[in-house]
Formats: sequence, structure tokens, C-alpha cells
Amino acid sequence: MKASRYTAAHQSITFSRRMMLVGGAQAALGGALIARLGYLSIAQNEHYQLLSESNRVQLIIVPPRRGWIVDRAGKPIAINRSDFRVDIIPEQLERPTDTLRTLTQSLKLGPDDVDRIIKEIKASRGYQPVQVAENVPYEQYAAVTVRLPEMPGVQPMRGFSRFYPTGPAVGHLIGYVGAASAKEYEEEKNPLLVTPGFKIGKEGLEKTLEKNLRGQPGGQRVELTARGKLVRELEPKPDRSGQTIQLSIDAGLQDFAARRLGEESGACTILDCQTGDILCMASMPAYDPNSFSDGIGRTEWSMLSQDERRPLVNKTLNALYPPGSTIKPMNSLALQAAGVDPDETIFCPGGYRLGNRFFRCLGRHGTVNMRRAIAKSCNTYFYAMGHRVGYDRIAEMARRTGLGQKFDLPVVSQSYGTVPDSAWKARKYKENRRVVERPDWTASDTLNASIGQGFLILNPLQLAVMAARIASGRNVQPNLLGVHKQPAPLLGIPQEHLDATRGGMWEVVNGDGTAGASRLQVPGIEMCGKTGTAQVRKIVGSQRGQSGDWKYRDHGLFVFFAPYDNPRYAGSVVIEHGLGGARAAAPVAKDVLTFLFDQERAMASLTALEQQWGGTLLERTARRQSQVEEISKANLRRSA
Repeated sequence: MKASRYTAAHQSITFSRRMMLVGGAQAALGGALIARLGYLSIAQNEHYQLLSESNRVQLIIVPPRRGWIVDRAGKPIAINRSDFRVDIIPEQLERPTDTLRTLTQSLKLGPDDVDRIIKEIKASRGYQPVQVAENVPYEQYAAVTVRLPEMPGVQPMRGFSRFYPTGPAVGHLIGYVGAASAKEYEEEKNPLLVTPGFKIGKEGLEKTLEKNLRGQPGGQRVELTARGKLVRELEPKPDRSGQTIQLSIDAGLQDFAARRLGEESGACTILDCQTGDILCMASMPAYDPNSFSDGIGRTEWSMLSQDERRPLVNKTLNALYPPGSTIKPMNSLALQAAGVDPDETIFCPGGYRLGNRFFRCLGRHGTVNMRRAIAKSCNTYFYAMGHRVGYDRIAEMARRTGLGQKFDLPVVSQSYGTVPDSAWKARKYKENRRVVERPDWTASDTLNASIGQGFLILNPLQLAVMAARIASGRNVQPNLLGVHKQPAPLLGIPQEHLDATRGGMWEVVNGDGTAGASRLQVPGIEMCGKTGTAQVRKIVGSQRGQSGDWKYRDHGLFVFFAPYDNPRYAGSVVIEHGLGGARAAAPVAKDVLTFLFDQERAMASLTALEQQWGGTLLERTARRQSQVEEISKANLRRSA
């Protein structure tokens, strides 16, 4: 009996333990499930609600309108204009093949366009639009619109495209926009960059000021089913346009200068010589930024890239030239700083002898002082005085007046050239013995640099800054953004030194100097300047690059300021292979300054010139564009 009672008790205890273990496990599991459910429903509520919402609601990015670029008076330079575009909503397509065939005929799409559209439709997420064509002519847009009932999923709409009213006149300055590349998207990882129709700055100020001009995108929210079917459109989020950027540029002057340069290859730069504001930065020939923004074709790109006049290069900032005699006014300041009396004379017999070598002058000028040497561009005077003081003293003044300097400007790049001296040559020789055969600075190096040849190379903006600093005596820094009112601080050059130099520049134009033919015809306004002729290559004989093939002719340069008695504007003109400063560059400077003081007279002169040239800049550009299109069509026909 006792054994049976013990066994029954033992079984009861064992059963109770098992129940407790099973019950505990069940309770633990239930607790874990309850805790997990609580965690998901409370702590993770927002996370899963967002995931659910993102599956149900899709955001279609609406690109912002790009900010305008305006001139110092608020006149538009780069704006947005309404245009027409056609997109496809892949989810709504019913007969893709028939629809694409109809669009190809109506919009005259090429095989490459069709291939791209098919690939993007396959990669698209349902309701996300795929671009078919942009900048569609109204006739084609209307042809698509009237056939919409036959083409479900096709979405013609109005948009905005970038437009530059003066075209090539601002090509190098403003740049252009275009669709983002794969590399640009990878760098930024911004879905806005792959939105149909959205473009970013690719060159010029459009590129460097991209963050300011872009704006903030908006969005169109749509509710979809699990399979991507549209249920309804929800409240949109408006976009915010980019900033309006004001430049120091005078749009009228910029356009006039570009037109006045005409078919020449060169640059015209004008500054307010009191504040440093850049009023004009024209480089010609130039590309039309409207063509680039719309998508340039291979034929046009080939023609631009192979043109010997280099229309893709911003000559104001990125082309370098020997300055020739245009640096003689700066030299005169350096000579005075070294103790040379401007009234001291040198006899010019037609050149200067150094050892057994005779360095030629441009003429036999007889006895000349500093002012006369500037007026007649006497090389002999500057050979002799440069040899006396040494070029290191002159190089110091060159840098003080802005030569060889890289300026703080919102530009893609600058080529700042070389202001040589003995230390520079020694350093250059050490880096590469093939560049400089003799490491020591020689007297011949001094003579060549003293007349703007040899190792000395500069860009047109630096020459304009030099002219502005000589004109005002102020340490002007070139500025492109906004309008400045406060004059720049003084350079600290003695007034009597500036007066002697300016007097020589006055004689260049208003006396019997080298640019007398370019004297201003505006009453009460006198221009001062200095011509320069720079050799492209060493030429033996008397021609000196004044004949032969265009690419071997001398460059023509001119630096200037006006008015003489109260300088306000200063600048430079460089004409590549123009044969001489007096012949090619000074007349351009005369006309652009005339525009600043008497627009009616300047425009009458320009109109007469453009009639000789066969039309305005925009008219000639349009004709060239038509020729490019005809060549492209002919190439397509041949390839077909």
C-alpha cells in the first residue's frame, strides 16, 4: 500500500513539474509575442507607416525653374521660356508599338531616340514619366495633342527651357546647361538629376553658380494600387525657383562688343577702373549656348572643335599672349620707381646694341624721353632703361599692376600666364632643362621682356586690370557679381609717376602717337591708350608676321582708359593675328568706348559695319546653324 501511494504521489509531482515547465515556456513565448507585437505597433509604428505610405503613394519630382541671370541694371541675360515637351507614362500605355510609331512620325524621332525611349520604358517604375522629346515645335506639339485619344499614356505638356537672348555674345561668360551625366549623378546621388527635362550648369557661370540657380524641386503625389495603377492625385508640393543672380556686366555693352568684334578672333574686356566691376567680357568667335542647351549635334561639335579661331576657348581668361608694347606704360612706372627721371632722354638710331647683337626698334625715333617713348612705342628707350635697372625691378611692378595674377572670380578656370624674373628662370630650368637652355637670367632676356616678348605671356583680363590700375591709381580687383559703389583702395604709386605715364598714353591717341586714327569723336572725352604688336613666331626679315597665312601673323593688342581727366572706364582689346594694335585692336576700343558715352553714334557705326559683314551677329549665327543642319541631314542621307 505504501509503495502504491508513493508511486502515485511521485507521478503527481512529476506531472506538476512538467505542467509548470510547459506553462512557463508557453507564458514566455506568449510574452515574447506580446512584446514583439507591442514593439512593432508602438515603437516601429512610424517606420512601417512610412513604408506602407511609400508603397501606396508615389512622389513624382517636379523640377524647379532655374534662377535668372541679369545684368547690373536688371536686364535679363539668361532666362527661362515656355516650351513644349512630350512624355510617356509607361503604366498607362495600352499599345506601346503603335504609340511609338505614331510619335516617331509626328515628332520626327530618330532611331537613337526610339531606342532610348524603349529602354527607359522598360526600366521605369509604372507612373514615373519617360521623356520622348523636348523643345517641340508647336506644329508637332499640336499634331500629338489632336491624336491623344488614340495614344493612352502619352502626356504632352508645357515646360521651361533655358534661353539666352543674345546668344553667342554671352556664350563664354554665361556658359550653358545640359542633362546630368552618369558621373554627375553618381557624385551627387540626387534623383532630381535624372528627372526628365531637368538640366544643370555645364560651363561658365551656369556651372559655378549651380547651387544658387538650381532652386528646390516640388512634387506631385499620386496614390497607386499594389500593381502601380493610378487611384487619384493628391495635393502637390510646389517647387521653389532658383535665385536671381545679378552680374556687374552691362548687357548692352557686352552685346555691342561681341558684335563689334565681328568675325575677328579675340577678346574685349572693360572694367570700371574705380570699383573693379567687369562691365564687358566678350570673347569671339563663340558658340551659341542655346544650341548647347538644346543638345548639340556631332556635326556642329566637329565644326566648332576644328575651327582654327577656337570658338570653344574663352580668350579673356584662358588664352595667353605676349603683350607686346602694351606693357610699356607699366614699365615706365617701374623705371620711375627705380629712380629714372621721366624727362631723361635716350637717342634712338633704330635699335639698341647689346654685345655683338643689334635689337631693332620699330623706327628711328631720334631723341626721346619717357612720354615720347610711350607715344611712339620706342623699343630702344625701353631696351636701354630696362637694361639699366634690371628686369627683376620691372617684374615687381608688373605683379603690382595685376599681371600674372589669378583673380577671385566665379569662373571655371583661368590661365594666368607668366611674369618672369631671374628666380623664375632658375626654378624653370631646375624643373625641366629642355624648357630653358640657360639657367641664368641674361641681358637678352631683359630686353625681350621689356618690350613684351620673350618669356612674358598674359591673358586679356590681366591687361585690362593693368590699364585700370594705371588709370585710377587704385588696387582694383575685377568683380563679376553684383554692383559695387565703393572705390578700391589706392595702390600707393606716387601721383607724379602716374601723371607721366598717363601723359604718354594720352599722346598715343591724341598726339602724334601710334593710335591717332582711333581718337574718340565724342566732344569732351579723350581716350588714352597703348598699342601693341606681338610676334607669334620668330621671323627673319622685314615682314615680321605682317603677311602670310593667318595663323602666322602678329597679334594686335590695345590697352586704354577714358576719360583722360577723370578716368572711369579701362580695358583691353586683343585681336589674334590682327597684324597690329593700331590697325586691328584700337578701332574696336574706340567704338566700345563711344558706346559708353554716345550710344546713338556707336550703333550707327556698327550698323554700317554689319551691313558690310552680311548681317548682325545673331543673323550670321542663324545662317551658320542652318548650314550645320543641312550638312547633318546630308550626312544622315548618306549613312542611310
